[in-house]
Amino acid sequence: MDALRLIVTSRRALAASGDIPEIMTEVWQAQSLAQAIGSRLAVYGPPELRGEALGLTELAGRGCGVLDEPRLGLDQLRAAQLTELGDARQALMYLGGLLGEVGIALVGVACSAADEGTYWQCMEAIDAADESRDRVREMLRRLADRESVVPEREAG
Repeated sequence: MDALRLIVTSRRALAASGDIPEIMTEVWQAQSLAQAIGSRLAVYGPPELRGEALGLTELAGRGCGVLDEPRLGLDQLRAAQLTELGDARQALMYLGGLLGEVGIALVGVACSAADEGTYWQCMEAIDAADESRDRVREMLRRLADRESVVPEREAG
C-alpha cells in the first residue's frame, strides 16, 4: 500500500480512538509508520534527504521504543503494509500532519494519565514525535530548495 493511504488510515484511526490504550496503540502505529517511511526515503529517496531520513528513522524508532508495544498481528501493522512511497513531498506533508496529531493526542493522554509512568511515557513520546516532525519539515525544506535550484539551472 502506498504511504499516503497508510498515513490517512492512521490519521483516521487516531481520530477515532477513544480510550487511552487505543490512543497509545495508534500513536505507536504512527511512529512505526514514520520509521518505515524514513527508512524507505533513506534508501530510495532523493540523495539530499537521506541523512534527514535516517534521523527520522532513528527518532521514530525512539518514539516506538518509549511506548509499550501493542499486540498486533502482522496484518494489523500498517508499517508492514508500506509497499511504495509515491510522491515524497506529499507523503512528507501528510506525515508531518500525522505527527502533529500524534503530539496533540499524547498531550491529552498525559493530562488524563492516572499514573506517573503513563505521564512520563507520553512526555518522551511527545518529544520523539516533535523531533520527528522537525525532521520532516527539514526534508520538505530541502525538497523546496532543490526545486528552486532546478528552474534556475534551466533558465541559465
